[in-house]
Amino acid sequence: MNAGSGAPRRAEIAGAGIGGLTAAAALAQRGWSVVVHERAPNLRTYGAGIYIWSNGLRVLKALGALEQATVGAHIGPQFHTRDHNNTTMEEIPINGAGDARLVTILREQLIGTLVDTCRKAGVEIVTNSEALSATPDGELLLADGSKRQADLVVAADGINSRVRDSLDLLMYRKQLGYGAIRMLIARDDADVPAEDRDRYIEYFTGSRRILYTPASATDLYVALCCAADDEKALAVPADRELWAQSFPHLAHLVSRFGGSGRWDAFEVVKLKRWSKGRVAIVGDAAHAMPPYLGQGGGCALMNGLALAVAVDGALDVPRALTEWEARERPITEHTQDTAERLGDMNFWPDDVRSEVMKITGRCVELGMERMKTARYAPAATEPV
Repeated sequence: MNAGSGAPRRAEIAGAGIGGLTAAAALAQRGWSVVVHERAPNLRTYGAGIYIWSNGLRVLKALGALEQATVGAHIGPQFHTRDHNNTTMEEIPINGAGDARLVTILREQLIGTLVDTCRKAGVEIVTNSEALSATPDGELLLADGSKRQADLVVAADGINSRVRDSLDLLMYRKQLGYGAIRMLIARDDADVPAEDRDRYIEYFTGSRRILYTPASATDLYVALCCAADDEKALAVPADRELWAQSFPHLAHLVSRFGGSGRWDAFEVVKLKRWSKGRVAIVGDAAHAMPPYLGQGGGCALMNGLALAVAVDGALDVPRALTEWEARERPITEHTQDTAERLGDMNFWPDDVRSEVMKITGRCVELGMERMKTARYAPAATEPV
């Protein structure tokens, strides 16, 4: 529409999550006029931690946001997977001499950093502004009845995206029969042995898991994972007696669970296409996945930046979006598919899971497949 006219091109973005804010910042930094619409009354996010691997760190560096985003970040030495006897089945070394780095921070810190980066670049962020639908020619319809015309519309409005669904782009949305209660609590030296305090650890017992994730010097992110029909285990506030029975070696940690937390079911979303006309879909609206690789946020960061790179200077935005999807969808779907396969072991008998994981944990080829996204170099990024 405005390409070559000298006037800034305009982007309207639905959703102020990781994908939407990344796309907004990257577009504004390239000279676009950008408005982000967030349906919530504020930009606060639910209290939890988030994993950011090397691929996501590269994107933050490219946005000029890496330093702020990682202030106080926790950098652990290994990721351990433990069985029902608290025996390590698999150990993944990280943050050493290789190229797979991992930091954990508070999700609120990441969102706050992206908001600041957007505002520095001139992005307008409007709260209490809900997007209902879009048209392929670049019109965004809001709940207040107003219509916003743009060169590019980005739907980053989450797994229940109304904008995506208005364009009939959903291929399928699959419930995985599993989920997690997520919470943040203060760190306590008595939760785990001294040698484990700085590690990232996932503990299995039956079909239940506990994920132990230091997110800063003082904050511990805990995820209590269970089957979607495990009614007692998914209750909020968490049933401390039940979880202590399943994980007696974590009794002190379990005793400190408070009344906070939120149950989220794990899902996979795949689309027929990631765009239609001048409308692009990013984040969970396009590629929701279970969290077993810690890459939901990483893929949103990668695809938000790559989207801006693809349309920057493009005379034909719909064609640029098609090319963007062709480049980025394969690594994203590899991540989704790998994460989904990792979830299969949730329902294996303890002894079988323990023996299989001890074997697969030594397989270099499987390890490379799991770490492929972490080692991926996103568009327009440099090593960190």
